[in-house]
Amino acid sequence: MFARRYVADRSLATAVFLALKRRKPLLLEGEPGVGKTEVAKVLADLLETRLIRLQCYEGIDISTAVYEWNYTRQMLYIRLMEASGATRQEELKEIFGPDFLIKRPLLQAIDPANAKAPVLLIDELDRSDEEFEAYLLELLSDFQITIPEIGTIAAKEPPIVVITSNRTREIHDALRRRCLYYWIDYPTLEKEYSIVLARMPEAPEWLAKQVCAFVRELRALDLFKAPGVAETLDWIASLLALNQLELVEGTVRDTLGALLKYQDDVLKVGGSNLGKLLEKARNVSS
Repeated sequence: MFARRYVADRSLATAVFLALKRRKPLLLEGEPGVGKTEVAKVLADLLETRLIRLQCYEGIDISTAVYEWNYTRQMLYIRLMEASGATRQEELKEIFGPDFLIKRPLLQAIDPANAKAPVLLIDELDRSDEEFEAYLLELLSDFQITIPEIGTIAAKEPPIVVITSNRTREIHDALRRRCLYYWIDYPTLEKEYSIVLARMPEAPEWLAKQVCAFVRELRALDLFKAPGVAETLDWIASLLALNQLELVEGTVRDTLGALLKYQDDVLKVGGSNLGKLLEKARNVSS
């Protein structure tokens, strides 16, 4: 995974290996921005296969996640059939067939026509309703979906499934039992430094060290939302855009919005302690 610029712990690499070897879904939990989604992207790139992403949200339903019928095309077809003198029974038989089916991400992932197993990313499952989570049980157990008008569609090449959760609500035990589980924590200082160098080789090493040390200091504060690795990378990109080669208090204060996403956190960090935080970061990184 390092070749794809993803720095993984041995334990995470083992979990990914087992998910591939045993063809079991991999459930990744952790704070936002620690690299859960990136695992699926890197896997698809590494295996040279298609990445199919289902972004979950409250209220997501079958027509968005699995399939829906192309009603406009069905109506046009019915009119053509009526003009040609076809019977109603013939019309119904035709319009509820594969030609009128719009495949959404889950159905695309188990499509028997797939020559190679895709990577299916079910992102932020904790945002969906429990009813939708229950719907996934058949898919994750048997890699098949039942459509009343057609029947059961089963994958010839089961997809490699990565599920992510930010733990805004607990995922049900029934779904957890079907998965291998791994918690991705905030990286250590050394690991985050390696991630920065791997993902942003253009960043000066001295700046990368200071940034990683400063972010670590922020994570020790009582913030509403501590910055993740994604914010660290975004902040360095912002500093490089400003031609900064080291952390300077004024620039840090002006760019806190790349790191922190709540005004209370910005005010807290940008207060009188900012200078002390920077000094600690410089001492750690020197």
